[in-house]
Amino acid sequence: MPSFFRKLTFILCLSFLLQACSYFSNEKEEEYAGWTVEQFITQGKEDLADEKYKKAIKVLEQLDSRYPFGSHSAQTQLDLTYAYYKNGDSEAALGSADRFIKTNPRHPNVDYAYYLKALINFKRDMGFLDRYIPSDSTQRDSVFTQNAYLSFEELIRRFPNSQYVADAKQRMIFLKNSLARHELHIARFYMDREAYLAAANRANYILQNYQNTPAVPYALELQIEAYQTLGLQELADNSAKIYAFNYPNGPYFPEADTSDVTVIPFIWDILGFDD
Repeated sequence: MPSFFRKLTFILCLSFLLQACSYFSNEKEEEYAGWTVEQFITQGKEDLADEKYKKAIKVLEQLDSRYPFGSHSAQTQLDLTYAYYKNGDSEAALGSADRFIKTNPRHPNVDYAYYLKALINFKRDMGFLDRYIPSDSTQRDSVFTQNAYLSFEELIRRFPNSQYVADAKQRMIFLKNSLARHELHIARFYMDREAYLAAANRANYILQNYQNTPAVPYALELQIEAYQTLGLQELADNSAKIYAFNYPNGPYFPEADTSDVTVIPFIWDILGFDD
C-alpha cells in the first residue's frame, strides 16, 4: 500500500506541474494575442534600447515563432542573439548565432553573427570568481579563451574587410597573452613538482607558439632553471644566450597586470595537467 500511495502522489504532482506549465504557456500566448509584426518589432527594439534584455528575449521569441518568415526574420534572429548574449545566456546565444549563419550565409550582416559568436566565447571566460572576487583567470581551464581566439580568427579570415576586424585583432592580442600566461602557469606547476623536463618542454612550447607575448622572457628564465637542474648545461647556456640577446635589461613588460588580482595557487593542487 505505501508503494501505491507513493505512485499516486507522484502522478498527482506530475499532473499538477503539467497543468501549471500549460497555464503559464497559455498566459504568455494571451499576453501577445492579436499583436502584429510591427508591434513585436517596435517593442523588441524599445526593450533592447532600454537594456531590458529578458523582456526583449520574450518579445523576440514570440515574433520569431509567430512570424518566422518575412523581411524582418533575419534581423529578428540577430537581435535575439544579441539579447541572449547581453542577458548572459551563452548557450542560447551561440545556438542562435549558428542558426543565423546557417540560414543566412550570404546576408550582408553575417559577419556580425561571427563577431557575436566570438564575443560570447570571450565573455564566457569570465566566471563567478572574476565577477565577484578579483582573480587570475589564466589559472583556469583555457578552453573558452581558445574558442574565443579561434572565433575571432575565423571572423578575420572570412571577412578581412569587416568593420569588426580592428576590434577582433585587439581582443586576439589580449587572448594570446592570456593563453601564453596559462601555459606559463602549467610550466611552473611542473617545476614546483620537480617535473623539470616537462617544465622545460612547456616553456619551449611557449617560445614556439606565443612569440611576442609578455610570457616569453619568463618562459626562458624557467627553461634555463629547468635545464640547469637537469644538468643539461649546454641547453641552459643556449637559452641564456637567447635571453641575454633579447632581454639585456630584463623583461620589457610585466608578466601581467597583477593589480587587484587574487592569485589562487591551490587550484593547481586540485587540477592535474598532462605533458
